[in-house]
Amino acid sequence: MFEGFETSRVQAGEASILVRHGGEGPPVVLLHGHPRTSATWHRVAPLLVRRGFTVVCPDLRGYGRSTGPAPTADHSGHSKRAVAGDVVEVMRALGHDRFALAGHDRGGAVALRLALDHPDVVTRVALLDCLPITEHLSRISTEFATQWWHWFFFAQPEIPERIINADPDGWYHGDPERMGQENYDEWRSATRNPAVVRAMLEDYRAGLTVDRRHEEDDRAAGVRIQCPALVLWSLKDDLADLHGDPVRIWREWAPDVRGHGIDAGHHVAEGAPEALASSLGDFFGAA
Repeated sequence: MFEGFETSRVQAGEASILVRHGGEGPPVVLLHGHPRTSATWHRVAPLLVRRGFTVVCPDLRGYGRSTGPAPTADHSGHSKRAVAGDVVEVMRALGHDRFALAGHDRGGAVALRLALDHPDVVTRVALLDCLPITEHLSRISTEFATQWWHWFFFAQPEIPERIINADPDGWYHGDPERMGQENYDEWRSATRNPAVVRAMLEDYRAGLTVDRRHEEDDRAAGVRIQCPALVLWSLKDDLADLHGDPVRIWREWAPDVRGHGIDAGHHVAEGAPEALASSLGDFFGAA
């Protein structure tokens, strides 16, 4: 995986971030979702390098081989604001003061927070298979609660850790053929690490508490994404089925937004890398 890329570790305050980076040209950051690592981009990143970009793929705080602080009662150490700050520090360490950004799933929530908190550094943002957390919560239905029940299970104290760590292979499901063997092996190693599992759960606990409050504060203050935004969603996933047109919802958060669906399942970077890289490359390379 990631032939020609370097792997570095950057200290970002109380977090230690593992990051893959390669290529030459305008910098692009790719943020993975749950329960993946930066390895999920192993098919997309080289395609973007060929398009003329520098591509940076970090493991989010606590995921994969990145580490973060011990959990706290307010979950602030695993908030999207804290993780977004890690990304800014990583990019500064690599010599990039401004960059384009794509986030998938939970990485999309980080991308939103980064674009809102650091508008001076984000040139363009792509939001993949995600909505703002508050938009999900304001649209809770029987279907959402049934299909996305894990959001609320993960928020429970201690119980999810005990259940998941008792049988991580039974809880998390991956396919080495679809994922690629090295990506699968890295992902499986991470999901069998109790410290990683705890951090991933803290991500969701922060989502329903501190992250939700940050989004509510932004909406009340009229804070919106200032750069151009691209919204992409997987046609074989359930985001649009549950909530309708994602672009319409994102227009409440970004005045300059466009988007479309991609014929893939949820893990689009693994299932449709060419289509995803094409969409991202066109968007990031636009004048």
